[in-house]
Amino acid sequence: MAITAAQVKELREMTGAGMMDCKKALTNTDGDMDAAVEFLRENGLAKAAKKAGRIAAEGLVAVAVSEDAKEAAIVEVNSETDFVAKNDTFRTYVAEVADQALTTAAADIEGFLAEESKAEAGKTVKEALDGKVAVIGENLNIRRFAKVSAADGFVASYIHAGGKIGVLVVADTDSDSDAVKECLKNVAMQIAALNPKYVSSDDVDADYKEHEKQVLLAQAKNDPKNAGKPDEIIEKMIIGRLNKELKEVCLLEQPYVKAENKENVKQYVEAVATAEGCKLNVTKFVRFETGEGIEKKEEDFAAEVAAQLG
Repeated sequence: MAITAAQVKELREMTGAGMMDCKKALTNTDGDMDAAVEFLRENGLAKAAKKAGRIAAEGLVAVAVSEDAKEAAIVEVNSETDFVAKNDTFRTYVAEVADQALTTAAADIEGFLAEESKAEAGKTVKEALDGKVAVIGENLNIRRFAKVSAADGFVASYIHAGGKIGVLVVADTDSDSDAVKECLKNVAMQIAALNPKYVSSDDVDADYKEHEKQVLLAQAKNDPKNAGKPDEIIEKMIIGRLNKELKEVCLLEQPYVKAENKENVKQYVEAVATAEGCKLNVTKFVRFETGEGIEKKEEDFAAEVAAQLG
């Protein structure tokens, strides 16, 4: 049967597949729209499977925040190349994934991928992802997501470098003044820049502290300059070193990077709270950086061209 341009357009809008792929699907299914969708899905899955082995270490981090700013989600979606990460189609898709994460009930990435897609009804999140792999032509991966909420206060967000780093900051506060919002944005920028691991030293796991203490103790005892020093003296020395180390990994103890004096982040937040006459406490944060922890494949383009020519 003859396939009309209107049918091709309808199928393309439903699936996001290319025009020629839609025409081929309709031709192979005698114009049956449902069967054509399945045809594209099956072929899209096949294409996705071929690309699944490729390393996806580029991509974007995106956030979604509820209208009342009480809840927020952050996601990392990876692509193979930075070129695709700058593509509008990919950026739109990552924003859809962030919106999905904002309302998900899933506890892990497996559950997240298995739930129905909000953006593409009738498909799971995984099926929608595979469809984007077929359209974009690279391996894509929804790597992780996180949700936070603020019972008293709100969630502030910050995206750095066009989506390379994303931060959510949960604040316990009774004010939403411009000064408070600016303060929390500055705190989020601090987190993006200095990558702390904990809110404060009170949040540091006791096992972590003990482990670091033992490492510093061994270093001190192996240092020839400390030969003959009593253990209690060395103990005092390493306590000082441990506290210095904790200042580097604990947000509130870090020197505030935009400070003109030597105040730390805690002192900066307290100063804003005092000036605004409100309570203001940072209780939690989440920081995602694109590709962190993923071993990227080093490309030698000169060698690759030479091999092809040889």
